[in-house]
Amino acid sequence: MDVTEVLFAKEQEKQRLDKLRNLKEKGIHPYPIRFNKKNDIDWILKNGYPENTEESVTVKTAGRVKSKRDMGKASFFVIEDDTGSIQVYSNNKLLDDKDYAVLQQLDIGDIVGIEGETFRTKVGEKSIRAKSLTMLSKCLTPLPVVKEKDGKVYDAFADVEQRYRKRYVDLVVNPSVRNDFRIRSKIISFMRRYLEDRGFMEVETPMMQPIASGAAARPFITHHNTLDIDLYLRIAPELYLKRLIVGGYEKVFEINRNFRNEGISTKHNPEFTMMELYQAYADYQTMMELTEDLFEALALEIHGSTEIPYGDDIISLKKPWPRKEYLQLIQEKTGLDFMPFVQQDNPDLIQAKQMADQIGVDAKEAHTVWEVIDEVFSEKVEKDLIQPVFVTRYPKAISPLAKTEEENPLFVERFEPYITGREMGNAFSELNDPVEQYLRFVEQTKQKEAGAEETMEPDMDFIEALKTAMPPTGGLGIGIDRLVMLFTNKQSIKDVILFPLLRPEKKNA
Repeated sequence: MDVTEVLFAKEQEKQRLDKLRNLKEKGIHPYPIRFNKKNDIDWILKNGYPENTEESVTVKTAGRVKSKRDMGKASFFVIEDDTGSIQVYSNNKLLDDKDYAVLQQLDIGDIVGIEGETFRTKVGEKSIRAKSLTMLSKCLTPLPVVKEKDGKVYDAFADVEQRYRKRYVDLVVNPSVRNDFRIRSKIISFMRRYLEDRGFMEVETPMMQPIASGAAARPFITHHNTLDIDLYLRIAPELYLKRLIVGGYEKVFEINRNFRNEGISTKHNPEFTMMELYQAYADYQTMMELTEDLFEALALEIHGSTEIPYGDDIISLKKPWPRKEYLQLIQEKTGLDFMPFVQQDNPDLIQAKQMADQIGVDAKEAHTVWEVIDEVFSEKVEKDLIQPVFVTRYPKAISPLAKTEEENPLFVERFEPYITGREMGNAFSELNDPVEQYLRFVEQTKQKEAGAEETMEPDMDFIEALKTAMPPTGGLGIGIDRLVMLFTNKQSIKDVILFPLLRPEKKNA
């Protein structure tokens, strides 16, 4: 079998393959083992051009060829590394025969090593005069050509599907995408420092768990051969983190990957990142203050202001944020009063569905009243929560891990922060009564038996932990992916996940 026929079917790829063969015939290794890069491009731009002098600086750098302009036996080309881009000039007189062969066979996308001296062109552009040119990795497939002039991008790699599938190409040709993921990294690093500065300890909890609990979601199932047991990819680290509070740590957090076997949309990816923390001797009010402060601090760190752009809006993250009650918001937006259902032991599912149908919400597939109410909230309320708001006073029936209010035990001390029409997190005054927690688990089992798939599995070892005594505790979870969407002004979660889950690509027959 001719491997090249399998791997290189496109005509342009065959042309590049011929160039690769030409290099090899001249004794040039197109994929050498190493190259000692001494200078980043950013360093060269800042240090390679002494002010008010024609003095040059000898440099040794490397990068990917972004553009190339041939002029007879001379060429101008631009290389880019992780720190910036710079123009390179060379010709047959500056290079020896082998290096000049590299220049002749050079394509956009190739990664090359440069040794030479800095100079400015007649129009003052900072450049390198290459006296040595080393092929470090031959690019054998054409890249999308993205042109940029005066800060504007033309002919961008705009095929969204292919950008997600071939993120490596997306990163190569779209510097703005690389910058988005730098911001993501900066956000996570800042959150770590922020929490550590406040006495929180970072921990790690199991990603494979014997019981899928800690959140209402369908899990992914796997199997351990040696133990011959089924395990679940974690849907949340919550119950393990609270075990650590029982064990005596007073402030813990984890930045973790969670997995939920749910739909894919602009707001959901089955594999996602969360920051979850727990603080002893705190409650959900403490968590509100921490959330406001964290978001405001992030805004100042990333944007230098508490006013940040998102779509057509300017989002103000300045604290304090308003508080709005869950059922009250539904009534304000739709006119539907679901309060009586909270007060009933066996609320009427058919009646709830009819009420939803009156306002155009299809809840026929719902198995419980709480699924109906949540569907109404999702469709009619969420999208209008653009500016930051804490949604509070959730019914106990849909909050199995939260402590009830003292003034009304039908509701719990819980909030969800909403910004840009999306839930950004979840927080409770954590339930620490083992008997009450067991009864909540029993209620979740009843809801599952009624057909609700996204319910919480009982975890009896967690009940044992609570029997050992857990202090009053506040807990908070924040979705990192949606947080990054907010600070990078992105409408789809796929734009802030390097490798989002996609449907398999159809192959031509």
